[in-house]
Amino acid sequence: MQFFQKEIRLKSYSRGFHLITDEILSQIPELKHLKVGQLHVFIKHTSASLTINENADYTVRQDFESHFNQMVPENQSYYKHTFEGSDDMPAHIKSSLLGTSVQIPITNGRTNLGTWQGIYLCEHRNYASCRNLIVTAFGN
Repeated sequence: MQFFQKEIRLKSYSRGFHLITDEILSQIPELKHLKVGQLHVFIKHTSASLTINENADYTVRQDFESHFNQMVPENQSYYKHTFEGSDDMPAHIKSSLLGTSVQIPITNGRTNLGTWQGIYLCEHRNYASCRNLIVTAFGN
């Protein structure tokens, strides 16, 4: 079994849901060496998350942002953790709801995503900085 791991630094993204599949895959050419395996992508932050969803229609990403903003609103009187702004605690909640990692099968040197699937960076902060991912590929 082979293992490949690297840390990828993403550019800063605005608040919202962003397709980052190509950005990740372009930085892990080692995938081509794996016939069967798994790709694990982990984000090292508590106010952003990762998910897999629609990769063709950008309005899906807009709807995700609208829905999550209604589901987890800002400026709630019961939030105690507000030192970094009104988006701070909601960002942590959204990150926990979506999760900090995704796992994708590798088949014949490529990710085996569905036709309309892509990896999203879910940026929950208004003024986020660069985000770091740990990408691990393993298999035979």
